[in-house]
Amino acid sequence: MNLADTLDLIMFAVACGVLLTGYPVAFTLGGVALVFAGIGIWLGIFDSGYIFALPQRIFGTMTNETLIAVPLFVFMGTMLERSKVAEELLENMGRLFGSLRGGLGISVSIVGALLAASTGIVGATVVTMGLLSLPTMLRRGYNPSLAAGSIAAAGTLGQIIPPSIVLVLLGDVLSNAYQKAQLEQGIFTPETMSVGDLFAGALIPGLMLVGLYIAYQAFRALIDPASSPAVPHEGEEEDTAALIFKTLRALFAPVALIIAVLGSILAGIATPTEAAAVGAIGAVLLAGYRQQGASRPVVIAALSLIGVLLLTAFVDLRVARNEISTGEYAAITLAFLLCAAMAWGITISLIRLYRNDVLPSVMQSTARISSMVFVILIGAALFSLVFRGLGGDETVQSFLSFDDASLMGRLFGDMAPIIAVMAVMFILGFFLDFIEITFVVVPIVAPILLAMGFDPVWLGVMMAINLQTSFLTPPFGFALFYLRGVAPDSMRTAQIYRGVIPFVLIQIGALIIISLYPQLATWLPTIVFG
Repeated sequence: MNLADTLDLIMFAVACGVLLTGYPVAFTLGGVALVFAGIGIWLGIFDSGYIFALPQRIFGTMTNETLIAVPLFVFMGTMLERSKVAEELLENMGRLFGSLRGGLGISVSIVGALLAASTGIVGATVVTMGLLSLPTMLRRGYNPSLAAGSIAAAGTLGQIIPPSIVLVLLGDVLSNAYQKAQLEQGIFTPETMSVGDLFAGALIPGLMLVGLYIAYQAFRALIDPASSPAVPHEGEEEDTAALIFKTLRALFAPVALIIAVLGSILAGIATPTEAAAVGAIGAVLLAGYRQQGASRPVVIAALSLIGVLLLTAFVDLRVARNEISTGEYAAITLAFLLCAAMAWGITISLIRLYRNDVLPSVMQSTARISSMVFVILIGAALFSLVFRGLGGDETVQSFLSFDDASLMGRLFGDMAPIIAVMAVMFILGFFLDFIEITFVVVPIVAPILLAMGFDPVWLGVMMAINLQTSFLTPPFGFALFYLRGVAPDSMRTAQIYRGVIPFVLIQIGALIIISLYPQLATWLPTIVFG
């Protein structure tokens, strides 16, 4: 085998090696691609026409309405993180469940799931829970490894529970791959898969993962009571009914926002991008409500937002039509009035947030994260073009072609290609970020797997859970870095690493369950979207 036959594999290995040095991802992918494109042209095995396709790829990214959801969801999550929603939830959940053995760990898992469905930002969730819950758990006698693992794992739920930035990016990549796979099979009226389908498909597996975390906490408390003791009440005994009321009040705003965002998608009222805009508005109103000042404008704006969503669900509010009935005119007029009330409340909230220096920091964080994602996307687009031009598609297809005579084929049958891809993604997760794997690996392997007949939603959910483990696997698990940064000096890094091992095994178990029962991922999208 000569250099020309292996140039695509060498290119992939070099890119991984440079990434491990800490060089910026986007420039690494683009730079390595250009270097190997030049080598390929020099060897006469690369068509420079692949490079000329890059502007069209960038234009397609710029005009992709689905990807507008990324900065909107980032804005929503960052704004909610600044509005102290997590602190109130953790405080009340800790009091409610703390009297049970393992109660603090269970409350961390529940709050992690709620924050995942409302913010979806792993770093913010892990840091917030690490600052608030970890000292309490350690002070109450929790095993340090169990406490660290619980917080790190609960913080990564934002990767699989919608609305999730990972699911938005993965859904867009898989949608393109699904259409490509069908066109290559001669299907010129291809079926489509949307981000909404993936959101619906990930909902049940995400909740199942939360249930597995809670079950592990309860099991650990049962077999090893000393690792997760009950928390005695301090001072005056608090009335249970009052405690439940406080918890429900703390839950109301984030749960209402979750229902507004996810409900509008699942009910077919809004696309994921439109739902992300609803979430951003809701986050602004919630954060503004928590600032000092009169709350009436903000409450009216929130009720107006709900009213507009309900009108959209039951009435056609489009004005560019030839025939509009009297009832529809009345609904459209009401919608305009509600939008005016919403604008009033949003303006009040933004002024408050600006005066308290919340809005500038949220805008800067949103711009920084969104820019990083899209610059990486452009670099990954160039990398994938050069990789294909060097024959990478054929290399990957031959790697995933397991006949009945091969060991993988005999052991796993038709599932052998999926298992191979999941294993490669899991190993890469030790070293690469989820964005790099999503933009580099998934576009290469997904068309081949989808052409083999695997369901795109099921495949997307499997990949999302696999990518979630990349936050927990050392040495470059970002959740571990976030937690290490806020953990007390008395906690050793080895304890954090040891604590996440059971949760990584739980995620692998969830992958096995979903592979055996694909209906967990495919049933809800079929029911909701047909």
